[in-house]
Amino acid sequence: MSDSLRALARRGELKRIRRGVQIITEGDRGDTLYIVLSGRLRAYSVGDDDREITYATYGAGDYIGEMGLDGGLRSANVETLEATLCVVVTRPTLERHIQEHPQFAFELLAKVIRLARVATLSLRQIALNDVYGRLRALLDSVAEPRPDGTRVADPAPSHLEMSRSLGCSRPMISRVMKDLERGGYIEIGRRHVVLRRPLPAKW
Repeated sequence: MSDSLRALARRGELKRIRRGVQIITEGDRGDTLYIVLSGRLRAYSVGDDDREITYATYGAGDYIGEMGLDGGLRSANVETLEATLCVVVTRPTLERHIQEHPQFAFELLAKVIRLARVATLSLRQIALNDVYGRLRALLDSVAEPRPDGTRVADPAPSHLEMSRSLGCSRPMISRVMKDLERGGYIEIGRRHVVLRRPLPAKW
């Protein structure tokens, strides 16, 4: 957390939120920013068929809600994945903070640019890759190398988290993961996934 963000947190209202609470609702108007001190949250949307897609997860040191500070509608739902401690900052408070700490405006801008890049990459993957291609990219991004030449995702995202992140059904993820395991490419543990060898370009 930057010094400027810490200073902003000192201006806000401390709030404890239990697990499973939706703090932002897509389509609502909002003028608050949430700075996460502890806990974990996710931003997501729900389609007409009730299928969910997760855009991102957030933890300590992150802040959420900046996309609604322009007075527009909230672009996603946000819920707590575990008990969370955060600071709630209103738009007038943020405006006063930026007047005193103008460098924080650049932090906000940099975050918006990162979000735009992530959104562009996600759209590109959806447009150009099938479910396996998106799953392969996800596993490659979360797996860390080990001395024996394999890679491991520990903890690995659950099949539900993968399906929400990739915009497909959980049974589809389970089917592809099981096929990869039968093919000897991965080893699935209770909370981890070992990539025993490079995943094939296509499946």
